[in-house]
Amino acid sequence: MQPSDKQAAPVDPSVLELIRSERQKALSPREWKFRLRGYGYAVKTVAGTPVLTRLTTGDEIGTLPPELA
Repeated sequence: MQPSDKQAAPVDPSVLELIRSERQKALSPREWKFRLRGYGYAVKTVAGTPVLTRLTTGDEIGTLPPELA
């Protein structure tokens, strides 16, 4: 897997709603990332920006808002 040179697009609103909901339920960022793995998502940092990726392939789905960093 090679790093992407372009910035990922914003995350789909329905997925972003799920991500925010799980963040509110989690007690820590670590737990939040663990909960996202259950949905097949992961969060990685690219050039200081949090990016939502697919857990199985590592494909970038989109950038996350700064409040979810």
